[in-house]
Amino acid sequence: MEHQVKKLTLAALLFGAFSASAYAQSNVTIYGLVDAGLVRESGGAAGSVTKVTSGIGGQSRLGFRGVEDLGNGLQAVFTLENGFKADDGTMDNTTSALFNRQAYVGLKSKELGQLTLGRQYTMLYNALSKVADPFGAGYAGSTKNLFATAGANTRVSNALVYASPVVSGFSAELLYALGEQAGSNKAGRQIGLGLGYAQGPLNVTLAHNKRNQDTAAVGTTPAVIRDEAKNTLLAANYDFKVVKAYFGYAWNKGLNSSPLPVANAFGFRVAPVASTDSNDLVAGVNVPVGTGNLLASYSRKDDKTVRNQDADQWAVGYLYPLSKRTSTYVAYARIKNKNGAGYTVGNNNEAGSGDSAFNLGIRHAF
Repeated sequence: MEHQVKKLTLAALLFGAFSASAYAQSNVTIYGLVDAGLVRESGGAAGSVTKVTSGIGGQSRLGFRGVEDLGNGLQAVFTLENGFKADDGTMDNTTSALFNRQAYVGLKSKELGQLTLGRQYTMLYNALSKVADPFGAGYAGSTKNLFATAGANTRVSNALVYASPVVSGFSAELLYALGEQAGSNKAGRQIGLGLGYAQGPLNVTLAHNKRNQDTAAVGTTPAVIRDEAKNTLLAANYDFKVVKAYFGYAWNKGLNSSPLPVANAFGFRVAPVASTDSNDLVAGVNVPVGTGNLLASYSRKDDKTVRNQDADQWAVGYLYPLSKRTSTYVAYARIKNKNGAGYTVGNNNEAGSGDSAFNLGIRHAF
């Protein structure tokens, strides 16, 4: 009897150790961001607009991130991320997609890199928001006000993304998104490429995004052939300790390579026309001031078409941390449109309604 008890006890210990080991090898993290504040916009056809809104610095979100150790240095990974509006509790999109921000699964290896499938960010947007823009593509000073980052330039569905291992600071990423139109493997597809170097105080990325905008034939409706939208961005920042400097320069060519955030926000008799050939520039700084950070940037849209609808944006902001997870912010930006251009000052989640905007808000990450 005593022998059997010892055997049962040993079995229980082994089972417990195995369960603890299995649990340690896989985990799911729940994370998110709640961002809400006061926005005042002016200068547009809608007049002065004051509102409480969500996602000013970064869209409010709830996400699930998982990792499972498969052995031999291989891991299974997944991310599911939903965006919502903290001002009214609704979802931040009109498509009723539950995980509209990110939804992917894949495999990761230290030696071979990572391959993921699903809805994911483009290399172009990551380079702009994480490397070139001191405002991180948020607040009134967001470079999204002038740079071509709308729609599929930000994130794309049905995508395969490969990210290489980092070797001596160098890395590469490749994206291929299927258009999934019956009768054509080319219509609607998207290709992205990113080459990066991050070592010490220097961070540089060269990103390219190409979108096929053809529509495949459906029944008696013929196929529609359109120009491709091509966007290339050189992004860099350098940390001088007393100040962090940012720079970005983009080349945009083709239909929808630079879509207008708002069709005719200023109510012009002749509506602005989206450029099909343009260059974008941003230069900015992040300066530690007190316990917070002062942000400032200058952005420019150079329309190279005959319309020459250029625009300049100046922006300033201050982020003040209340803790490691909670911060307050204030930001202001103003755009000067030229030759009938119609660019607006928005933020991370909204396109804006006029040529200037003021933000005051709070955000909490968990």
